[in-house]
Amino acid sequence: MTNTIAEFFYQFEGFKSLVEGMNPVTVSVLIIIAAGALVTVFMATVGGFGTIAERKISADLQARIGPNRVGPYGAFQLIADGIKMISKEDIFPRDADKFLFYLAPFICVFGVVSTFAVFPFGSGIALSQMNIGVFYLLAISSLVGVGIFLGGYASNSKWSMLGGMRGASQIISYEIPVTLSIMSIIVLAGGLSFESVLASQSGLPHNWYIFHNPFTFIGFFVFFVGGLAETNRAPFDLPEAESELVSGYHTEYTGIRFGLFALAEYMEIFILCGVAATLFLGGYNLPLGVLKGTVPEQFLQFGTILIKTLALYYVVIWVRWTFPRLRVDQLMTICWKYLTPMAIFNLVGCAVWMVAFDGKSMFDLFFGH
Repeated sequence: MTNTIAEFFYQFEGFKSLVEGMNPVTVSVLIIIAAGALVTVFMATVGGFGTIAERKISADLQARIGPNRVGPYGAFQLIADGIKMISKEDIFPRDADKFLFYLAPFICVFGVVSTFAVFPFGSGIALSQMNIGVFYLLAISSLVGVGIFLGGYASNSKWSMLGGMRGASQIISYEIPVTLSIMSIIVLAGGLSFESVLASQSGLPHNWYIFHNPFTFIGFFVFFVGGLAETNRAPFDLPEAESELVSGYHTEYTGIRFGLFALAEYMEIFILCGVAATLFLGGYNLPLGVLKGTVPEQFLQFGTILIKTLALYYVVIWVRWTFPRLRVDQLMTICWKYLTPMAIFNLVGCAVWMVAFDGKSMFDLFFGH
């Protein structure tokens, strides 16, 4: 672990007085435990409120009311749902592979939660400041596809197996345009760390990479659509497809294990939106560098990235309740015939732009800055 999160904690006098005179190793362990607890609580909250947001926004789009019984405006419905999931019977199919069946949902959750190790919520608000942070995120998030396939395979059900195979093929296929779109940004940023990506997007919105050149503008939509498919969201929810596969790869799951699959999905959507905001929409950068180098700046940065992420989160939910589900052949056609060629074109275009215009953005070229 780097000093990134440690420096954040050391800014508070209470923490300094608490660890004064303690062994440095003990202090590091305390910081790791505190950071892990914060991430766990934050992610559980994100997943829980994701379910509420889904139900309330869909109700609004369909002129309904949605959850409104538990707490004000149904705000505590996530607690009721969580208690219900925990209290449900944990059923194990007779002929299933017990070890893999129990392991699969935890692999999905682990693959999503581990991505938060490098996600930047502000300057100094990150668990680790890896110089290959983007590469790490792509690598560790691929575990979700493994968990989905294992869940379908281990259940010993034809519906689950079909859903697991669909999920594996879909996630592996759409990783290509998503990764190529990210590489376009890496070419412009000149590094694989999120810090290098964010350094070039400071200031006003015209510095965001989505407005840097025509290729990154197209690349944002390629990334976002590919990300929807990777997270198995409608209209790309073929691995679940209730009208065809009952519930897909988690058909045989009940109780808390079923809840873990749902929690992983909503956390993965949050990560998708957060990464999109970081790579293309300026991330946590504040305009004009206000309150630079202060603790209030870090909280403003956290609020900035959260607002951008939640705005994209709304779009994800809106898309689900607007467009019909695609067929399997349409799903693969979009990936291999459209998104992947577009992503390759954008990557080459960004490289040519860097050479031809010395990395300057469209704004710099047009207005001479």
